[in-house]
Amino acid sequence: MKMIRSLLAGAVILGAGAVAVAQADAPVTVDIKRLSLEMANRIALATIEACRAEGVNVAVTVVDRGGHPQVVMRDTLAMDLTLEISRQKAYTAMSFNAPLSQMEDRFTRPFSVGKVQGIVFSAGGLPIHAAGSIVGGVGVSGAPSGELDEKCAAAGLEAVQIDLDMG
Repeated sequence: MKMIRSLLAGAVILGAGAVAVAQADAPVTVDIKRLSLEMANRIALATIEACRAEGVNVAVTVVDRGGHPQVVMRDTLAMDLTLEISRQKAYTAMSFNAPLSQMEDRFTRPFSVGKVQGIVFSAGGLPIHAAGSIVGGVGVSGAPSGELDEKCAAAGLEAVQIDLDMG
């Protein structure tokens, strides 16, 4: 029994040493690409314009990589409720790094992650990528369908995609 304790203690000490070596090689800071306010504003405005071309007034939210709203726009006749829904769509698309139209039926069980307050799985949200890194999300609410919401979000991203790819 004493020998087993000694072996276990030795294993713990060796494991702690391995973690310390791994931590010594780890960087002290991590570089994270951030979406500029100017780019977030361009995405939101291009999204509003795309929905206007479809004859609808919507709200658009662009969130940063941390999920915090960076730009929020509500067109003149969009309902107030569209503000919160667009924020939740942007947050969810960024968090799951996926278009929400691909996730609508993913979480259907009563206690699944889809029931977490503040996220929504309804078409109209897209992640934002810049030079291969996720930098945020865009969410749209107010069109007659989530598909049209997402079409507008895609148009907003497409309007700046070259700049995002080079960023």
